[in-house]
Amino acid sequence: MESWALVTGGAKRIGRVIARKLHSNGYKVLIHYSNSHSEAQSLCNEFNRLRENSSVIVQAELSNELGIMQLAQRAADYPLAVLVNNASAFYPMPLEAANFNDCQRLLSINLLAPYLLAQQLATSLSKHQGTIINLLDIHGTKPLKDHGLYSISKAALQMATLSLAQELGPEIRVNGVAPGAIIWPENSKNGAQDSIIKQIPLARCGAPSDIADTVQFLVDSHYISGQIIAVDGGRTVTGYLGA
Repeated sequence: MESWALVTGGAKRIGRVIARKLHSNGYKVLIHYSNSHSEAQSLCNEFNRLRENSSVIVQAELSNELGIMQLAQRAADYPLAVLVNNASAFYPMPLEAANFNDCQRLLSINLLAPYLLAQQLATSLSKHQGTIINLLDIHGTKPLKDHGLYSISKAALQMATLSLAQELGPEIRVNGVAPGAIIWPENSKNGAQDSIIKQIPLARCGAPSDIADTVQFLVDSHYISGQIIAVDGGRTVTGYLGA
């Protein structure tokens, strides 16, 4: 029986490329989505054309406890060997604009969902000497202006990654991947993009495939746990991560 991988937020953008990478390397893939049903279904159909019964889609809203637990219950029905916590909420929230509901939603998606999915799926993952990979952000170590709570959530997820590596070993390995400039936010401006590229020693953006390749590397590396790999073209070595 082939092992399964769950990729949260796997229907679009980086998650889609990660799901495709894992599938191409022999995993069956659970594609989680929140609102992107058509994209999830098209990717699932693509996988099932390549290998019959090798993919399933599952909808869940990760901003609340019910949705997180529903996803965990659904995923626990499969012989899960890989959990990739890719789903994330990203939007500006200056301090003066913050309110409790928005804060709760962002923290639930970016921190509590990965943490509780690890808790709920640990039994399934441990049976297969599994691995958890959390998608972090280089702004989890140096905050992005006007995105304070987002940066806080990714900093907390980084600590959760290290803590889970301690708690879930030796049966489960836990690591993180911290992307730099990979895909621009939909509302980003060319001037800000140019400013960021000037901070990158490699003088260019990365590609989603760079993240997917790193995730696959960590899946295959059986003596790596508790590590965070920045995939940022060297941007973090410059010491300045402003826009």
